[in-house]
This record gives sequence, C-alpha cells and structure tokens, in this order.
Amino acid sequence: MENKTGITILRDLLDEDTRKFTTGEIHLQYNLEVWMREADSLQLKAVLHKYLDYIREHVNKLQAFFVQENINYISFDNPLMNAFINEANEKLAACTDVVIKDVCLLACIQGINHYKMSVYGTASSFAKAMDLGTSAALFREMEINEKNIDHKLSQLAEHEININAIAPLLLTV
Repeated sequence: MENKTGITILRDLLDEDTRKFTTGEIHLQYNLEVWMREADSLQLKAVLHKYLDYIREHVNKLQAFFVQENINYISFDNPLMNAFINEANEKLAACTDVVIKDVCLLACIQGINHYKMSVYGTASSFAKAMDLGTSAALFREMEINEKNIDHKLSQLAEHEININAIAPLLLTV
C-alpha cells in the first residue's frame, strides 16, 4: 500500500519510516527463521537465534510505539529490506558448499544489519528532535541491539567463518 497523504513534517516521515521498517522486520523474521536452518556453523546459528530474539522484540516494541503514539499502523512495503532479502535468497540458492553458504549468509545478514542500524539511528534522531524522549530511547535501544549483533557477526566472521572458507578442513581416507 502506498502513502497517499504526503510527507509534510518530520513527524510524517518518522511515522512512515516506522511503518516501513516494521514491515521489513516482519519479513526479515520469517526469512531469518528459514536461513537459520541453512546455517552449518553452530556459533552462527546461535548468533542468528539471538538476532531473531531481537527482531521479535523490535516488532513488539514497534507495535507498542504505534499504540502509544496513536499511529494507525498500515503496512507499507519496504523495498530496501525486500531487496536485501531477495539478494540473500538468491546468493544462498547459488551456494552449494555449506562453508561458503555460512560466509554468504553472514555477509548478507550484516548488510541487512547495517541498514537497520541506520534506520533506527535516524528514527532516534528524529524522535529526539521532536522531543519524544521515550521513543528516541526505544529507537536508540534497537540501534544498540543491531550494533551488538553486528559486533558478534564480525567476530564470528573474523575468527571462524571466513577462515573456514579460506582453508576448508580436508578429510583423508
């Protein structure tokens, strides 16, 4: 559904953005559940499970934000999140090696994660500018959650996933 009312003030932009990234979070939640089953690394699965918990928490808090701020939640398509998800699905479908699939999955999720850090940080700044302290803190908390996952994914990539892809374990018979 398209927004036909237009964006004339900062509040309109915040409201529309929160609708879009709530829809994006819901789509990501569904896909992450699928992607977790495709991961081979137990540590990657654990980080993705934590990320899924954050996403579920974000969706619940965003829905509470709509109620608190008296925003009519109408789902807006999120073309950026859809593009990230489609790209990840295409790459994962092309990966035939489980070790490379883990690298691909981690990299795709980090791309999504970086986008989400940006949108939550921006929403926090918008809310703060409008003197919506509780909402600003909510969006800042979500941004911090995304940064925490990003750090865990970076550490995992650096110390396991990428290394395994460079030098796969060869089994001799």
